[in-house]
Amino acid sequence: MTDIWPLIHAERAALADDLATLTDEQWKHTTLATEWTVEEVVAHLTAAATTGRWAWLKSIIGAGFNPAVHNNRRLAEHLGPTPAGTLVNFRRVITSTTAPTNNLAAWLGEVVVHGQDIREPLGLGRAYPPEVLAVLFEFYESSNFTVPSKARAKGLTLVATDLGRWLGAGPEVEGTALDLIMAMAGRPVPVERFSGPGAFDFDARGQRPSQNR
Repeated sequence: MTDIWPLIHAERAALADDLATLTDEQWKHTTLATEWTVEEVVAHLTAAATTGRWAWLKSIIGAGFNPAVHNNRRLAEHLGPTPAGTLVNFRRVITSTTAPTNNLAAWLGEVVVHGQDIREPLGLGRAYPPEVLAVLFEFYESSNFTVPSKARAKGLTLVATDLGRWLGAGPEVEGTALDLIMAMAGRPVPVERFSGPGAFDFDARGQRPSQNR
């Protein structure tokens, strides 16, 4: 079994290093997470790393079970007075082991997907370790825990060409593990990045970015 906490910590650290290179304008840039800017996504990740189960329950109940209200309230708490301050807050939680649930694959996905929400619009690349991609490929194909990713993959065979792995049954959709993960997470991935008889069906299954996840 993969030890996921070290993977989470490494992805936070890598993202923090990328963030340290950004200009003030880039911190204001929109992301794949729709209405959130780069700085707001980073504050959201800090909030997730500082919110345990009981704090999460109190917050979501206080928000009337509205995830958008809950998320916006929590991220506002972790915005610094400047982008540099927001980054300082994020660096403080790199090695945190606090999470709302014990489903650690979900919280690894939180860092990777939101990391891509930031990196892709800014043209930043990251060579994710194969073990990170393998954990998330399996998690999103088999679970609707944080987003309806399992539903998006239902009835298809997803083939991660860079991992040499496949999951599911049905018409094949071939692509990189990262593109398949991002599409299952609801992010817009150009259909031309996929191939196989199931590619257009996969693309039509509501890949929509969400500021709530």
